[in-house]
Amino acid sequence: MEKYEERIRKNKVRQRRNLILSVISLLILFSVGFFIGGKISARKNVIVNAANLKEQQKKLDQEAMNKRENNVNPNNTKDEGAFDPYKSDGKKVVYLTFDDGPSTNNTPKILDILKKFNVKATFFVIGQNAEQNKDLIKREISEGHVVGNHTYTHDMHYVYSDPKVFINDLDKCNNVLKSIIGSKYSLKLIRFPGGSFGQRLASFRQEVKKAGYHYVDWNDLTGDAEHNSVPVSSLISKVKTYGNQDHLVILMHDAPAKVTTVQALPQVIEYFKAKGYSFETLK
Repeated sequence: MEKYEERIRKNKVRQRRNLILSVISLLILFSVGFFIGGKISARKNVIVNAANLKEQQKKLDQEAMNKRENNVNPNNTKDEGAFDPYKSDGKKVVYLTFDDGPSTNNTPKILDILKKFNVKATFFVIGQNAEQNKDLIKREISEGHVVGNHTYTHDMHYVYSDPKVFINDLDKCNNVLKSIIGSKYSLKLIRFPGGSFGQRLASFRQEVKKAGYHYVDWNDLTGDAEHNSVPVSSLISKVKTYGNQDHLVILMHDAPAKVTTVQALPQVIEYFKAKGYSFETLK
């Protein structure tokens, strides 16, 4: 009898010990899981926060570029020694320029309008967009327009991180254009995203010249960079404000969102034709 009771007591002790061990094991597993889960959650938060910061930086860069592209550079920046569109020669000339294309919704319409008015223009294209719209690049060339280089990525935070990065991005866009237009494409005409002016970009301008590129900014604009869907009346009013010189390089955009630019273009052309201007392309 005593042996039986002793066996029962030992079994109870063993069960109690096993229960305690199970509880401790569960607590340990829960703690480890909570720790790992916390680490994963923290890592996800870091990734999300990094993505948000990157997106915020991109938005700030875009706003900064829009601000620069909504003003006229008083120095009419261009690479000295290269083609000078501002040089007075007794003629009244307009150089229509379109940045940030090509786009499938706006560029074809702009080309149709230019063809209707028998006007040639200069398109500063983004390499990434050119890759996706090769037929539009070919159409621009075949219809007598000039295609210039507006960098491959058009990412201000990236391209302006270092002059050599900028040159590499230009070279990449240049190679894309050669692959579309043909190896004989040798035009080294570029436009800086946001314009080339300002002391901060002095070293970039120097590297561009060393690399054999030449650049042209603008001395007139419609103001379509200010924001999307700028009213046509505002675009026309703005271009008239600065349109008081013999030679005008007009900044416009054919990016997907610039629908009102297309709507305003016929009036822009008609206004300057009535003022006695001819239309030419940059070189």
